[in-house]
Amino acid sequence: MSRRQLVKYAGVGATLAAASPLVGGGVAWADDHEDRQDNQRGDSRNRVWRAGDHHVHSEYSGDYDTSTNPPKFIKGADAVYPIVTNAIMAKNFGLTWAMCTDHGGPTHSKVNLEQAYPDLLLSRKLVPEVLQFWGMEFDTPALDHHTLMIPRHEGEAQQLFELESRFAKNDPFPADPGRNTEAKMIEFLKVARGMPHQPLVIAHHASRSAPGLGVYGQDTPREFRNGHNVAPEIYVGFEGAPGHQAGPLNGGARGGYGNHPTYGGFDQMTARVGGLWDSLLGEGRRWWITATSDSHVHWTRGGADFWPGEYSKTYVLARQDYGDIMDGLRNGRIWVTTGDLVTSLDVTARGQGRSAAMGETVTLSRRNRTDVEIEIKFRPLNGANHNGDRPEVRRVDLIVGDIVGPSANLDADTNPTTKVVARFGPRDWRRQGADYVIRHTLRDVGGDLYARVRGTNTDEAEPLADGTESPWDDLWFYSNPVFVHVR
Repeated sequence: MSRRQLVKYAGVGATLAAASPLVGGGVAWADDHEDRQDNQRGDSRNRVWRAGDHHVHSEYSGDYDTSTNPPKFIKGADAVYPIVTNAIMAKNFGLTWAMCTDHGGPTHSKVNLEQAYPDLLLSRKLVPEVLQFWGMEFDTPALDHHTLMIPRHEGEAQQLFELESRFAKNDPFPADPGRNTEAKMIEFLKVARGMPHQPLVIAHHASRSAPGLGVYGQDTPREFRNGHNVAPEIYVGFEGAPGHQAGPLNGGARGGYGNHPTYGGFDQMTARVGGLWDSLLGEGRRWWITATSDSHVHWTRGGADFWPGEYSKTYVLARQDYGDIMDGLRNGRIWVTTGDLVTSLDVTARGQGRSAAMGETVTLSRRNRTDVEIEIKFRPLNGANHNGDRPEVRRVDLIVGDIVGPSANLDADTNPTTKVVARFGPRDWRRQGADYVIRHTLRDVGGDLYARVRGTNTDEAEPLADGTESPWDDLWFYSNPVFVHVR
């Protein structure tokens, strides 16, 4: 899309938002019955890969004049686009679901409740093709930011208000240091776990504050384990690929990682084979990765960002309804890509007449050690991506690690059993309609393991630390794992 088109879309969004009859201060909303969705898990019919983004900022990521009590909210001081503009752009770049995750701040819970939520309701009506979740970029006690995604239901606004006002570390005015503790984070997760509509929590840019490889900042392996132990159905993963990927186009760093870089656009916790993600998976944890835009200001306006879906996509196997999208995120039916390197990805493990896909477990009998066939099916982009390029997959890697159970060391960040067991090039895959298929057999499997897949358009055996190269020249896709359990 040209710069002229970008300006046109942004202008349309601003115009629609300006026309809104809803004003801040009113809290009596009557959402249409036809907009309600069933949040219960259903069957698998009509599930397809649906692209989305759960980390997008609107003009409600602002600033505060704290010379008054209560503080005065200043709209658009950090991110600049109306909620509806983000939805329009998400639709334009092929997303079917998205979520505005605005920053908190002193008394921001009331800003969300009284100002932002009415704008979300309007945006849902104006752009019905995109499912638009309610939530925020949670000011997580003791950690960096996290997605806090609220299920779609009539009380969603009040549910977020309760959680933000009670637990967001920056919401109190005057500030309360007692909010910024791991104990408060654990309390938050216990409360969320007990809610009838359970939210989702996903860590953002987890290594952005890390000063080195394997040396962590605000987010640590211990905190992830402690939180996941308390609420594994709530606290489900972290961004494998953070946002702000357009930074190098304006002289900055990918992801805004100014201390220690990303690798191929992915956080070190994900990109390092046998690193922290593999350490968590090796304990048998269902811990997933996603990819987001973290859109604040588009790079053509001096920012570090792409539009939602322009560069990074999180695909979820789901029906087009709120409940099933959240069910897919909760249960690991997820894969991610940058630069639209591929448009579909399936990873299946088969053995003893049984099979499982991403996020699932195939259970085998221990009586006879058996072979497990891994099938990888991917569909390359048929045409140009949003940079006008026609990216080609040059290599696909199959990564396998043992599942050995919980670690006694809460700070553990390696899994020495995890290896790239096979690398595949174009001569190794065969055409099947619009897809390419790879099959590899794991011989004589006698214990629990997981398998995951990544691919790239580069010739790097392992993703290299990022510098000033264009993000469009360094594209990767990653699957979430499929598990094999031997009993």
